[in-house]
Amino acid sequence: MKKYISFFSLALCISGVQAQEISDALRYAQDNLTGTARFRAMSGAFGALGGDLSAVSINPAGSAVFANNQIAITVSNFNTKNNSNYFGTKTSENNNSFDLNQVGGVLTFVSPNEKSDWKKFSLAVNYENLNNFDNDLFSAGRNPLNSGTNYFVNYANGVKLGIIEGYDYAELNYGEQQASLAYYAFLINPDDSANPNNTLYYPNIVATGNYHQENEISSTGYNGKLSFNAASQYKDFLFLGINLNAHFSDYRRSTSFYEDYAGATNANATQGVQRFRYNNNLYTYGSGFSFQLGAIVKPTKEIRIGLAYESPTWMTLNEELSQNLVTVCADCPDPSYNEDPGVINVYEPYKISTPSKWTLSLASVFGKAGLISIDVSTKDYSNTKFKPQSDFSILNRAMATTLTRAYDFRIGAEHKIKQWSLRAGYRNEGSPYDDKNYMSDLKGYSGGVGYNFGSTKLDLAYSTSKRSYGEQFLSQGMTDRAKIETKNNNITLTLAFEL
Repeated sequence: MKKYISFFSLALCISGVQAQEISDALRYAQDNLTGTARFRAMSGAFGALGGDLSAVSINPAGSAVFANNQIAITVSNFNTKNNSNYFGTKTSENNNSFDLNQVGGVLTFVSPNEKSDWKKFSLAVNYENLNNFDNDLFSAGRNPLNSGTNYFVNYANGVKLGIIEGYDYAELNYGEQQASLAYYAFLINPDDSANPNNTLYYPNIVATGNYHQENEISSTGYNGKLSFNAASQYKDFLFLGINLNAHFSDYRRSTSFYEDYAGATNANATQGVQRFRYNNNLYTYGSGFSFQLGAIVKPTKEIRIGLAYESPTWMTLNEELSQNLVTVCADCPDPSYNEDPGVINVYEPYKISTPSKWTLSLASVFGKAGLISIDVSTKDYSNTKFKPQSDFSILNRAMATTLTRAYDFRIGAEHKIKQWSLRAGYRNEGSPYDDKNYMSDLKGYSGGVGYNFGSTKLDLAYSTSKRSYGEQFLSQGMTDRAKIETKNNNITLTLAFEL
């Protein structure tokens, strides 16, 4: 049975892993196109429209646009294809999953006083999966210069040999644990094995370059948001609304880094470690809160203008981590080692604050024939913060300088032919990084069709998007990145009932 160990501060494990932690922060800070099929078919350009339960997640004033009570439920197929290029070697991995990603309802109340300027009041509850984390990634290639053993050497240097040999693994901090794994698996050797005060280590390999490396990542989970909405209509031209949002997150990620010295420069099959595999299993879970304010103005019958503010999301997260290291050695006391401490590190809860968001929207409605809508959003990712500040000051400074303000653009159109609706959309989401080599802008297209049976509506949508980014296998010592191109293809079906 694994042991569970709690540490006083997560700061023990963030030294030198800032790039990884920045990407972890973006799991909660970045938006994703989810929601009902009508919403997705128009690429989420609903900030000035309303009348859709997912539109409420952009502009809470949108629920007051509903003419009738409605319940909607949505199922989606998520397909993610990752193409990797690592030092010229190309690999590909595919993941396919199904999910019940939206369910909600809205109640509308018309004012019984016909002379009142407040014409309508609405209440809505809606749940959406903001992100589906089901994903698989595989990269492989020959690194001409940098070995993964540098990761362990970097952590080990400065750690006294007496600490590694004198303490139980569970009593060590994160960096010391990395040193302990590598030391007992004979992946690294101390410069002076007889000196308990030794703080210098070197890798137990003979090869000097052209290392074969593989990296596998498999993840599951979700980010979910439950919105409680209230909105009202003033006369015939102003809609106001508010959302109070509860956030939930459950994320599991398994990573496996493999390095082999067969065919490497100066490789020697009779000396040192011949290959190793380093495995990590991470579980992150937590909850949080945010709120949204929004307004929609109708200056004319055809034109609608929307403005919405989304507060930061304040989340409290928990993390659990387990690791093991497997080596095969030619001249060690044993031919192979599986250094598995059987410990699950349970870290103290920490907090994250994501940046706020503003959305300006414009829509033109052509009577019953159709509409066209445009949304422009902005979010300053450099304002992302981990707390407590004293534990994450280095990481927060790194995000403040590495991340930047991003702008998202979405446009959607709908054309109605009797009971049928034809829809299409385009979106461009700006990179949160100042250097787009870390992550490019996202470009996506969508389309769909809907049929109105009267009190029942059935909508179908297809959306596709593409984005590239750099994937660093280890957090330090080996900063080379594989270039990943991710293609997402989604099919979404929504059934809505008017009551």
